Amino acid sequence: MRDEAMPEVKNPKLSSWDVAYALNMAIACLIAYWIMTHTLSRFVDESSDFLGGMWAVVATVFVFRETRHGSLSAGIARLIATSVSFALCLLYLSLFPFTPVGMAALIAIGTFVMALLGRREDIVTVGITTAVVMVVAAKSPVDAWQQPVLRLADTVVGIAVGVVCQWTGSYLFQSAIGAREAQ
Repeated sequence: MRDEAMPEVKNPKLSSWDVAYALNMAIACLIAYWIMTHTLSRFVDESSDFLGGMWAVVATVFVFRETRHGSLSAGIARLIATSVSFALCLLYLSLFPFTPVGMAALIAIGTFVMALLGRREDIVTVGITTAVVMVVAAKSPVDAWQQPVLRLADTVVGIAVGVVCQWTGSYLFQSAIGAREAQ
């Protein structure tokens, strides 16, 4: 029996933009992953290498929005949230080893900081980033302070690749549509 409160979903058709958008995002994710895994492999072990690639892909997907403005806004939001998490985690891990209570405290402090900055919509991103950094630091307690630095680098690469690929793909798609309409 169908829930009456749920609207009926019709079988939507994919547009050429949907196909181009999906392919563009996939290419951007591949580029971000490749950049980070090939860059980090020179400096870190294999598990950190893969984590860096995954984190860059997450940042790429996060900023890949429907419009150029949306992608840029998401990129800025992601960078601010990651920077807050980076600062908190770096300070903490430079002084103390990972503890669950320390992680929870950093998430609370990150929440307060984002609220004070008027960026409540980015609290979730700070919390997720902090949790990932702290848990990875727990798994790699030697030089744990490096984790915030590495995750910041992964995020910056992912944001840059995501925004550039979204803007480039959007421009190329619009140019192709304009050329087709001009014929």
